[in-house]
Amino acid sequence: MVLKVSDLTIARGGIKVLEGVSFELESGGAIVLRGPNGIGKTTLLRTIAGLQPPLAGRVDADPDSLVYAGHSDGLKATLTVEENLMFWAQVFGKKEISQAIDSFELGRLVNRPAGLLSAGQKRRLGLARLLVTGRPVWILDEPTVSLDTDAVAMFASAVRAHLARGGSTLIATHIDLGLPEAKVLEVGPFRARAAEIDDFDEAFL
Repeated sequence: MVLKVSDLTIARGGIKVLEGVSFELESGGAIVLRGPNGIGKTTLLRTIAGLQPPLAGRVDADPDSLVYAGHSDGLKATLTVEENLMFWAQVFGKKEISQAIDSFELGRLVNRPAGLLSAGQKRRLGLARLLVTGRPVWILDEPTVSLDTDAVAMFASAVRAHLARGGSTLIATHIDLGLPEAKVLEVGPFRARAAEIDDFDEAFL
């Protein structure tokens, strides 16, 4: 077990959105979060990644095992593709970037500034950063946004290779990535109950 979530309650903007969330992620395993937009998948992933505190419950994982990729590509526009990957590799104490370049077919773009890339190319570069971190647990929030069909296939291949090496991933996506081993966790049953107002005046406090 590389990640254990126990009876987690989380809030967005001070309002409770999910409660009682519990699951375990094993080495080599994948969990896909499903649920309607706005239900709290992003908030759940950010809480598990340690970017915000829960209201209640526990997240048990080695913080140094986790890497989070959210909606932002996290790129430095004036640096080239190669320089961006080298920067992130150094942040995580690594040096090897060739696998990341090959996995996302960035070879012909290595000398191009990130600011001149298309939206899909930026997304591929942003996801390629996962491969230079050396961290085994990927926490991914809608990673296929802006990707065309070919790029989605590249990403799915990268995830499958990561799992085959014993890595794990927790991912919120509506796309079928062709991961038959992945478990699906429906977030809907954990939707928080609406707060009860005992006194009319409390609605205005």
